[in-house]
Amino acid sequence: MRKVLRKIFIAISTVFLLVPHALAHFSAENPEVCPQSNRLFGVQTTTSGSESIIRKLISPNGQITFSIVRDSLSLSYSVSYKSRILIRKSRLMLDFQDNGLFGKDIDVAKPVFRKVDESYNLIVGKNKKIRNQYTEMTVQMAEQMAPYRHINLVVRAFNDGIAFSYDFPKQQNWKSFSLKEENSSFNLTGNPEVLTLFRAGFTTSHEGLYTSLPYDAIHPDTLMDLPALFDFKGTYMAITEAALSDFAGMYLIKHNGVLCSKLSPLPGGNGVRVTGDLPHKSPWRVMLISDRLGDLFESNILTNLNEPCKIKEVSWIKPGKTTFPWWNGTVVSDTTIVPGNNFETNKYYIDFCARNGLEYHSVVEQGGHEWYMNNGTGYQPGTEFDVTRPVEGLDMQKVCDYAKSKGVMIRVWVHWAALYPKLEEAFIQFQKWGIRGLMVDFMDRDDQQMVNIQTEILQRAAVHHLHIQFHGAYKPTGLHRTYPNEFTREGTLNYEVNKWEKKITPDHDLNVIFTRLLAGATDYHLGGFRAVPDDQFIARNIKPVMLGTRCHMLAMYVVLESYLGMVCDSPDAYENQPGFEFLKRIPTIWDETKVLNAEVSKYITFARRKNSDWYIGTVTNHEPRVVTVSLAFLKAGSYLAEIYTDSPDCKSNPNLLIKEIKTVTPNDKLNLRLAAGGGEVIYLHQK
Repeated sequence: MRKVLRKIFIAISTVFLLVPHALAHFSAENPEVCPQSNRLFGVQTTTSGSESIIRKLISPNGQITFSIVRDSLSLSYSVSYKSRILIRKSRLMLDFQDNGLFGKDIDVAKPVFRKVDESYNLIVGKNKKIRNQYTEMTVQMAEQMAPYRHINLVVRAFNDGIAFSYDFPKQQNWKSFSLKEENSSFNLTGNPEVLTLFRAGFTTSHEGLYTSLPYDAIHPDTLMDLPALFDFKGTYMAITEAALSDFAGMYLIKHNGVLCSKLSPLPGGNGVRVTGDLPHKSPWRVMLISDRLGDLFESNILTNLNEPCKIKEVSWIKPGKTTFPWWNGTVVSDTTIVPGNNFETNKYYIDFCARNGLEYHSVVEQGGHEWYMNNGTGYQPGTEFDVTRPVEGLDMQKVCDYAKSKGVMIRVWVHWAALYPKLEEAFIQFQKWGIRGLMVDFMDRDDQQMVNIQTEILQRAAVHHLHIQFHGAYKPTGLHRTYPNEFTREGTLNYEVNKWEKKITPDHDLNVIFTRLLAGATDYHLGGFRAVPDDQFIARNIKPVMLGTRCHMLAMYVVLESYLGMVCDSPDAYENQPGFEFLKRIPTIWDETKVLNAEVSKYITFARRKNSDWYIGTVTNHEPRVVTVSLAFLKAGSYLAEIYTDSPDCKSNPNLLIKEIKTVTPNDKLNLRLAAGGGEVIYLHQK
């Protein structure tokens, strides 16, 4: 909804670990290759000129190596994958307001190693039972002169990536800090192809068109949003962050040819990015790495790096699908109902949900005015606003009671600046009415202050059994492990734009998938059931139309991860329409996720399991193609497959599809013909 406003205003003990694999170190003759060395006990000092590799950490499968290098200037690190260096001599420095740079003239203590292999369950997520296996190295770094600060570098190596974090422990002569910049760098080797979202500044909803370009072509000092994807000619790396809490969100810039971290500044902070008392720690700086693209999507590193669930009783957390009438213009086809934010209009949508097994109805707005009292315009809080007082004619208690009688739950939309000043009072009232969750919108920042506001909203919402959907918000960082009432986040340009502009194409969908989706749940305003050919697209506020085929839209529900699936179109767009039966059935949380096929920005196939049923979805860009889907991942047995594919006539009518039911086994391979901007979905259940 925030784009409407912009249209109007133009507007993150020492223990030795016996490493059972050979370790690698630099080769001056060929810096891209790491020759293997002898078996080590985790600590190594080797010298090459003025440099010494003094600490190493290797992943459990032996394929990823993190090396700390020391020279006359400071500490730096390198990362290699299968003996190929991807990141080399990348500085580790922190710049503080009071005492300047940390990273020069430091003493490095003998590291502490440990290995972890554990399991945990996610309440909401793309997988249910998660294996958390990694090796860890903690390196104590201490200044050799005043003010004698010490900071720990904590590094974790997983089979599918690496992560590091700065830990500021409690100490005698350093009680608090003001961080001006982090100055972590990522000195990439070669000239990888980059897929990224450039931003003009830190005040952003993280919504824009993605750019694919060689690394050498990136304009210096331009903000790059996260995640960003780097293709090293068949080896893939995505950079993002995990466990963003009480810190500033991280971006990247290319400065003097090297990628550097750039933190979002505190409003009015005179350049300060983060403040805090000790102990404190940074988010994890994460590099997902594999030569198989699917591994990046299947990875659980982000939740592995977050704390366990802090909500003691979770039975009230109910993921599901929801209406969002604002998108379709709050269409009511029953002409006996007077449109408005009233009981009858909401009853119309509640009845639609009850008939079709949709869990939630969203109460949003009518005619450009939100459901609560506010004298502001464009959904912005004015001089008088109150999210606990519905507009005249709307009895929220009556709406919630009726929805409960029909087995439907109610959720609402709110502007964060109208909610936050009376957060507890609002949540008490929402719980009293029977509201089960809310979309919090227009946040548009990821500085430390806003990060803390969002965390507080999640924490207080959990007390009152409310789920949260963040809009105009930064990427997810795995926090849904800790607070599973965080159902989804926006933070990408999505189908809502179809209401006023022709921008959201199947090509854009694929770019979003290979960047933003790598961070997790992606709210995308799914559900538009009025597809038109490209030359017939006209942006409109009521009953918006879509580019891409009906099957493409169905498949987006499988491909995108989101624990609150939107069904944005009006009831009359769905009922008795082909494919709606698939939307009614599809879950929003999963027990297992696999990626079967993928090529950057071109196509991808996801397979997701809930209980014993599998859902397969493939989407393609503007190119038609035939995709072969192997069913070898299935357990032995026979399965009934409901297959939805693009119709041969979908070029003139992209809403047409073909549904086929057949028996398949794990030995089968399905050749699926996708139209331009098309897709396919398959529902599999054992016979």
